[in-house]
Amino acid sequence: MELAEFLDQTRSEIREEMNSRFTQPGTEVPFEINVFTETVTHYMSEIGMTFDEPQVCNYEAKVGIANVRLSGYCLSEDADQLDLFVSLYQGKDQLTSIPDSETMKAADHCSRFLTYCVEGKLSSKMDQSTEAYPLVLTIEQSYPTLEQIRIYILTDAQVKTRQFQSRVIQGKTIKLEVMDIVRLYNHWQEGKPRDELVVNFEDISGGPLPCVWVPNSLGEYDYAMTVVPGEALRFLYDKYGTRILEANVRSFLSQTGKVNKGISQTLRYQPDRFMAYNNGIVIVADEARLERTADGGPGISWLKGMQIVNGGQTTASMFFTKKRFSTTDLSQVRVPAKIIVLKQADPAQEEALISDISRFSNTQNKVNQSDLSANRPFHVEMEKLAINTYCPDGFGRWFYERATGSYKVMLEREGKTPAGIKRLQESIPPARKLTKTDLAKYLCAWEQRPDSVSLGGQKNFAAFMEIVDPSDSAEPKLPAVTEYKNMITKIIIFKSAQKLIRNNFPAFQANITAYTVAVVSKHLADKINLSLIWQEQKISKSLEQQILKWANEVYTVLQQSSRGRMISEWAKKSECWEQVQKHSFSAIDSEIPEVM
Repeated sequence: MELAEFLDQTRSEIREEMNSRFTQPGTEVPFEINVFTETVTHYMSEIGMTFDEPQVCNYEAKVGIANVRLSGYCLSEDADQLDLFVSLYQGKDQLTSIPDSETMKAADHCSRFLTYCVEGKLSSKMDQSTEAYPLVLTIEQSYPTLEQIRIYILTDAQVKTRQFQSRVIQGKTIKLEVMDIVRLYNHWQEGKPRDELVVNFEDISGGPLPCVWVPNSLGEYDYAMTVVPGEALRFLYDKYGTRILEANVRSFLSQTGKVNKGISQTLRYQPDRFMAYNNGIVIVADEARLERTADGGPGISWLKGMQIVNGGQTTASMFFTKKRFSTTDLSQVRVPAKIIVLKQADPAQEEALISDISRFSNTQNKVNQSDLSANRPFHVEMEKLAINTYCPDGFGRWFYERATGSYKVMLEREGKTPAGIKRLQESIPPARKLTKTDLAKYLCAWEQRPDSVSLGGQKNFAAFMEIVDPSDSAEPKLPAVTEYKNMITKIIIFKSAQKLIRNNFPAFQANITAYTVAVVSKHLADKINLSLIWQEQKISKSLEQQILKWANEVYTVLQQSSRGRMISEWAKKSECWEQVQKHSFSAIDSEIPEVM
């Protein structure tokens, strides 16, 4: 698929989503720019570019003579990392370009929003019912503890410059990045975020990294042993953040943990002993370039698609220790590194290999297998069930994306031509594609764990895997066809609730959805006819009305029990679910056909 086709597909998806919401009677149709923001930020979350579930939050205002603007945000669970999004949506059928001046203007508006939050200029003037008000208060109160802040400009146009010079607001560095249609297309093409990362060690380290190179002409990978300067790792984390870390491995755990505290202490007080004390890092890459070092030996000058699959804590510690303790001298620090250059042609086999490398090489901070589980029996079986189980019409199917990008690969391999791909999408539409984190979200909500769902994709996924495939289980119970169909019906309920809630609530839609589905499960799980929903592949209007009624009640409880806290943060607490369960919800409608 070429860029023009991708743009057309993106525009079509946004229009279809708009039309879908328009068909819901009595609901407010969102602006296209909001749907665009939702689409792009959700994808960024899926590929690991953000650290939690982004929230769409459209806010525009004039403060004095200055404009401020925000399209969405993403705040980490510990409130120490913040992403702000501002969208420049063109909505054109043809590829357009926007000048850097327009991009910078959007960045200025969003930077000013952040500045005014910190200075208290927004909270004092803003109506407390405004969608952005809880975020404004949170930034104002939590700004001193924020360790990483990024502003992303999102656009369906093509930009000239994608990265701009960082800014400083109240002593904190704010990174500016652009996600334009070209960058989005590049990610979509490859199905994983690492392909854009090109690291030139001659630029950042002054020359190739001396190495022992072990080529393997017939194997799955080439291999190298080297040593990476600590300052180079700090630079890479500063430039790329968590994107340099393998998406399935959890992000930095803070410097208060025992291991990370030890790393920080060594960096500060015994940097020359770091290589002796540290186990090193493991890197995978798609391509490598070898050059001669000053002494004539082999050296790695360039890596494309570089990902640190083990050693994320070490890498992040370089950055945060230097940031917190500016006198830390990283020039003496050397980190042993094992580099694996992949040679797999099959994306699924490649992802499985990366998973195994990560799993077997982690020795410092324990990484659960649930974080690296594309090849776990449960997911393999789910993929088989999705392939072999047809919907009641005998034509359509759901798709389980066990390996990242496999849906795209399937379309191109089996569809072959644009017309063939379109026909295939009719039987397996994008709306029926399920990622591993999607499945975890839908089913954990039904398992009445909305607080876990609210923690975000990766953390909830780990909790989900402990339910369906515990790490200490010798022989996990695999789903059968009937159980698979029941899973799909619960997913249909969730997605139906999600659509209703998106149309009726301006903010905290993800939290309201998770809690509402949990309430539906609590009150209807033993009464609902899942087989009927499977047969219809949708829920009745009566059940929709019941869900919407309970969603309004859930929202009221979340508002009241949060007591001024951001609902998205309060919803992550088990105490929040306890409060919701205590509420006396309205009676079940006797006319719901799915209720037995």
